[in-house]
Amino acid sequence: MNQTINATLRPCREESLNFDTTENLYIEGDNLDVLKLLRETYYGKVKMIYIDPPYNTGNDFVYEDDFSQDAESYKSNSGQYDDQGNRLQKNQESNGRFHTDWLNMIYPRLKIARDLLSDNGIILISIDDNEIDNLLKVCDEIFGENNHLGTFIVNSTPNARDYGHIGKMHEFCILYGKNSIYTSTQMLPVQDKSFKYQDSDGGFNIHPLYNSNEAFTRINRPNLYYPFYLYPNEKIGNYFYKIGFENKEDSIEIFPPKSVKNHVQFVWRWGRDKAQTYMNKEIIGYKTEENEYRIVQKMRHSEKLIRSLLTDTKYSSRRGTAEVEDLLKGKFFSFPKPVSLLYDFIYVGTNSNDIILDFFSGSSTTAHAVMQLNAEDGGKRKFIMVQLPEKCDEKSEAYKAGYKNICEIGKERIRRAGKKILEEKKTSSDDLFADNSSTIDVGFRVLKIDSSNMTDVYYKPDELNQDDLTNLISNIKEGRTAEDLLFQVMLDLGVLLSSKIEIIDINGKKVFNVNEGYLMTCFDEDVDEDTVIEIAKKKPQFFVMRDLSMSSDSMMVNFDQIFDRFSPETTRKVI
Repeated sequence: MNQTINATLRPCREESLNFDTTENLYIEGDNLDVLKLLRETYYGKVKMIYIDPPYNTGNDFVYEDDFSQDAESYKSNSGQYDDQGNRLQKNQESNGRFHTDWLNMIYPRLKIARDLLSDNGIILISIDDNEIDNLLKVCDEIFGENNHLGTFIVNSTPNARDYGHIGKMHEFCILYGKNSIYTSTQMLPVQDKSFKYQDSDGGFNIHPLYNSNEAFTRINRPNLYYPFYLYPNEKIGNYFYKIGFENKEDSIEIFPPKSVKNHVQFVWRWGRDKAQTYMNKEIIGYKTEENEYRIVQKMRHSEKLIRSLLTDTKYSSRRGTAEVEDLLKGKFFSFPKPVSLLYDFIYVGTNSNDIILDFFSGSSTTAHAVMQLNAEDGGKRKFIMVQLPEKCDEKSEAYKAGYKNICEIGKERIRRAGKKILEEKKTSSDDLFADNSSTIDVGFRVLKIDSSNMTDVYYKPDELNQDDLTNLISNIKEGRTAEDLLFQVMLDLGVLLSSKIEIIDINGKKVFNVNEGYLMTCFDEDVDEDTVIEIAKKKPQFFVMRDLSMSSDSMMVNFDQIFDRFSPETTRKVI
């Protein structure tokens, strides 16, 4: 798991959408390798991770990671590969290592995923009966048992799957925080919330002020046991009465009631100081239908904590399937998660500028939900989708429609979902953010995992001849572009891969300007001193160029002196 890899991420402009302006990423490759590459750059920067890994049903392919074999042994022992040599193996239940193989697959990925989470971040993992117990144990070890925030039961199949002994209707989604002390979540809005009462501050319902938990009594919470006085001759509106701590003439003394079952003395939920602050504003006297007087709190909330039982039909797999069919005009993906499920998770788990990662991205429901939520609340959340380019079966409808692998399905789904979201925003003239539809980021940068851009050198000195030395003049592999080198440098320096990239011309040379001067690179040939001087005058935090880019030996000698004179704070590197 901690073994380094000789790999990088290469940009693919032709498959991207809004490459120069988007802050979203779509990364193709084995997610373990991708996570390793992202670990340093995105360490502690991801607010929410959601994954829907293989459920280990006996028909799923699992990534079979073997770090002890050399490349040739790895290939000879493999059962199936993708084009990049990633090994996939069908994990049949007859396999004696059925659970072990799945756990060996998921463990290292979750281990690295924890590093990517921010201190207040969360991870959600969908799973079914096959591995729920093992997954909980793994997550308890990696994230800590005290950071298990709960388990959702999702009514994914309302009509049930009628096989075996029980018609299964549900799946699970487990929720962990990186550190429960710092974990932050939001409440979900309650649609069409109605209020029984109104005042100058708006609508409200009422709730008794006493604490109905028998664990809290006047013995262990004496500061929460005290009297209010209700003034029956001082009505507020048609239903309520003024209250206070002063025992006036004709006032009614009110203490918390006792429990009906065990006659335990309840206490108030608020202390005297807080009650004094909100007296006759948010707490007030009330007369019940049984003519009993109570102290009640005005409840104005139009939101609630997300529930552990997600039973609405909007969470069903059938809904997810219909959404993808509607966008792609065909049944090209089996059992995708519905947008509503991810929408609610992202709403609860993130703020408007957070990063959301899904490294089993499949049909890209997570990306769809991120864009949808941003469109509705004006947020600037960013997504990172990671998916192995698993080949589509040549007999499948997806393959016949031109989708050769799952990544092609996921990318096309994002394109079409983004287009639909923008069209809907333009027609919603009464929407608060309708005029800002052009600012909704529906693009994505495609990056593909590949071997390092640097030439592999495995020769022993006594095995080299003169021709070999000539071939080693360039340390960059043939066919690699300046933009390839740029993204490898960004990874090496910990620069976010979604950073703004501007191409500027300096003395006829192409210079990449990343994050408005934070990083500048130039990989053109024959870069002279005048060009480097102009770059140094812009005072970038980092500057990187190739040694073969330097126009002369004197240029190489003067390189550091130029920066020492014009921008001594710049960290410069020659590759």
